[in-house]
Amino acid sequence: MKHLRILPILALAVIVFFGCSQVQTSSFVQVKDGKFVCKDYPSHYVGTNFWYGAILGSEGVGGDRERLAAELDTLKALGMTNLRVLVGGDGPDGIPTRVSPTLQKEPGVYNDTIFRGLDYLLAEMGKRNMKAVLYINNSWEWSGGYGMYLEWAGAGKSLIPAEVGYTAFMESVSHFVTNEKAKELFYNHVKHVVSRTNTVTGKPYKDDPAIFSWQIGNEPRCFRYDQEGQDAFVDFMWTTASLIKSIDPNHMVSSGSEGEWGCENNMDLYERIHSCPDIDYLNIHIWPYNWSWVRENTLQTNLPTAIKNTDKYIDDHIALAAKYGKPVVLEEFGFPRDDFQFKQGSPTTARDTYYRHVFGRIVESAKEGGLFAGLNFWGWGGLAGQSDVNLYWQPGDDYCGDPAQEQQGLNSVYACDESTITVIKEATTAINETLK
Repeated sequence: MKHLRILPILALAVIVFFGCSQVQTSSFVQVKDGKFVCKDYPSHYVGTNFWYGAILGSEGVGGDRERLAAELDTLKALGMTNLRVLVGGDGPDGIPTRVSPTLQKEPGVYNDTIFRGLDYLLAEMGKRNMKAVLYINNSWEWSGGYGMYLEWAGAGKSLIPAEVGYTAFMESVSHFVTNEKAKELFYNHVKHVVSRTNTVTGKPYKDDPAIFSWQIGNEPRCFRYDQEGQDAFVDFMWTTASLIKSIDPNHMVSSGSEGEWGCENNMDLYERIHSCPDIDYLNIHIWPYNWSWVRENTLQTNLPTAIKNTDKYIDDHIALAAKYGKPVVLEEFGFPRDDFQFKQGSPTTARDTYYRHVFGRIVESAKEGGLFAGLNFWGWGGLAGQSDVNLYWQPGDDYCGDPAQEQQGLNSVYACDESTITVIKEATTAINETLK
């Protein structure tokens, strides 16, 4: 399905240009005194997750450059210039719950169509002064991730949680951090990706200001409580961060962690990872539904509890960030539609209230020059249409904010979600006014 149309919201939207500290003149974002600084980018921002950007930018299966241009223009007009993007999936296509098409088909064997799609995405973002957080790996199955590297290393077939359950899946992928062959295959992938030269612009990735930061993975977890496993996990994270910096000293590196929740509820483990000098800022994710702060039938009644827990989670991680003088980015959060609906046009009253509160935290931090420096909601569905027959993604369906293992529309913000779009515009406008 192709989507190129003029949106009513664009007529109302003001293209937001953010000012930032003039402490340095580089176009690469860096951290100074706990803040993001650059010559033409904000110290605080509201962005979104756009995991499918490289696929959309390709000229192969799944590609739609007209839609990509329309999505980027819409996001820019709404003041969202920071997009969190998957570099590419790992493993063969055709696996249920895995995004398709993937980038790395076998170790070191690449679908260059997707790579060139990523090149095109970065080139188009650069034209609009937008920046991408590029994550390279994944704990979860929806892009291959840990399980695929273990399979390639000879540790058995990658499991799918929808088939075996999450307990069996997590036990299986917990072996990644101590499997030297699997990690070596990933390190080789990191070298190949980070050292790439963009085929559209001719720029090496390391010289491209359209990249905000490299990210080790999406929600990298240890999945283990034993000392050996946790020590190996810390070593893996430090080693990967150092490897990226050795190839590309211009860009920041981030972990992609959920925070304490993604570290077996062990804040000491989270601190050990983020004390790494090659990790420039802290990430957290917050999922009120996934973490059972709300359920399908309590989205509205338990909303105050979700907000209270969200504030505490943010504050706890800000306190740790202050110890190391690093900013904090809430780079994933979502909230279901009212009555646990998935269809476009269904109400988003509870979501809008939750978003407005979280956005208020970043606006407040911008006013105070605080360490809570950015957020990326999950995720941008934009102009995607919805299948009338498929609840879960199938080849040929539009890509939206929800990956293939989730109900399509669960957490997606579509361009037609007028009330949510209004909340977003209010936040970006407030930050813009604050940072003038």
